Amino acid sequence: MTTLDREQPSATDGAPGAGGTRPLPLTLAVPAAVLAGVALLLAFPPYGVWPLAPVGVALLAAAAHRRRLRAGAGLGFLTGVALFAPLLEWTNLHTGYLPWALLSLLQAGYLALLGAATAWVSPLAARRRSAWPLLTGVLWVGQEALRDRTPFGGFPWGRLAFSQDTSPLLKLAALGGAPLVTFAVAVAGGLLLAVAWRDWRHAPGQWRPVAGLTAALVALLAAGAAVPTGVRGGGDTVTVAIVQGNVPRLGLDFNAQRQAVLNNHVDATLELARRVAEGGQDRPDVVVWPENSSDIDPLRNPAAGYRISQAADAIGAPILVGTVLVGPGQGEVRNAGLLWRPGTGPDLDQVYTKRHPVPFAEYVPLRSIARKVSSQVDRVRSDFVAGDRPGVLNAGPAVLGDVICFEVAYDGLVRDTVTGGAQLLVVQTNNATFDVAEARQQLAMVRLRAVEHGRAALMASTVGVSGFVTPEGRVDGATGFNTAAVVVRQMQLGDGRTPATTAGVWPEVALTALAVAVLLGAAVWRRRREVVPG
Repeated sequence: MTTLDREQPSATDGAPGAGGTRPLPLTLAVPAAVLAGVALLLAFPPYGVWPLAPVGVALLAAAAHRRRLRAGAGLGFLTGVALFAPLLEWTNLHTGYLPWALLSLLQAGYLALLGAATAWVSPLAARRRSAWPLLTGVLWVGQEALRDRTPFGGFPWGRLAFSQDTSPLLKLAALGGAPLVTFAVAVAGGLLLAVAWRDWRHAPGQWRPVAGLTAALVALLAAGAAVPTGVRGGGDTVTVAIVQGNVPRLGLDFNAQRQAVLNNHVDATLELARRVAEGGQDRPDVVVWPENSSDIDPLRNPAAGYRISQAADAIGAPILVGTVLVGPGQGEVRNAGLLWRPGTGPDLDQVYTKRHPVPFAEYVPLRSIARKVSSQVDRVRSDFVAGDRPGVLNAGPAVLGDVICFEVAYDGLVRDTVTGGAQLLVVQTNNATFDVAEARQQLAMVRLRAVEHGRAALMASTVGVSGFVTPEGRVDGATGFNTAAVVVRQMQLGDGRTPATTAGVWPEVALTALAVAVLLGAAVWRRRREVVPG
């Protein structure tokens, strides 16, 4: 009979931190796991206390250190619930509690896996304290790589990188995208833990490793701040208008007010055209309407098409319209960005169909089974069909890189537009079924994408928050929530590629491969440590 390293140490192991061998008592580990989730939550908008993200990482790692796998998983799950239940609270505003609860628990399950993985590799951290930051960093990246892709294409909301929109670490996105930023945040958490996890009763000599690890943490933040960012190539500017028409009332029934929503965006554009004609406003080169600004298919409904043409002709600039197009099959629809030109109307060569429809919101996988869980799935009467081409749209004055709503959270969907020639990043979204917290979390993702690809970016929402983002990640002209607004700004075009754009998925692949290697290394180490009781 053999046994692996026991969770409970022998009497000679000393205090927690004496070589990193003893776990925290459960009376401390459970609160630490919950506090980890709370700290991570507060790092995200609308709170935005980004330094708490490494603190949350450190608390979870401390709670799971030297636990059995089930205990580590349970502690990770506690962290996940404390993070995702409030972070995703906006999902229950108009759909009830069941979808919110199921999504939150599903996402918490990935942190349960992280907690188990942390417990599994903790003997390596106990053996060599300096490895703790690297172990923590690669495990977080591996967990996010899995969560971002499974199930049904994944749900990347709540990635560590998206909590760093005002942090010096945001600039690391220009080198390795969101995975590198997540890695840096988790490494910072590992450094904090390595500093704190020691027997402080024996003060002599403690300052040396503490000073070294603290210096490494400061160097990490300084390195992030020193990364050059900004527009790559280009140099020309265009004038862009965001039209936020608002909806008569928030909620799922905004779709029943389709004509009113379209009229709001047309009327706001006509008012902008009036100000341009009077000389009070520069004429925009491009106008961007948000997702769902015309849920009436303007290619099939002449009245809707006439109204959009009226707006485009008045402003004298192409309008990127967020619309729902019927087809191609029976009972199918497409969530699309359609370029509408003054004088000629819809440009059918410049249409982007959303490539990642949201499961259970825009289409229902396994509908017959899902209906047994909740009848709410039948609200989705027609399944949205996924597009098969990146959102690269030539508006004339600029080539736009269009992604729709939650697609901004997916690395590859945004990168494809840049490698396809996009000079500006455009996020069309509809936040009418959510709240201001969700909108601000989404705007944080836009900020990261602007830095990641060295492109000016914008987010156009039906109800807010809309705004422009510079290639350095600064927000300009942000609108309020649940209000009508029109914002016009000059935007700089970009043509080059950042290291992150060039590298693509490979930084994430390399870090995830390291995570797998660490897990295998821990298995080998544990195998060698097996003992036969005498």
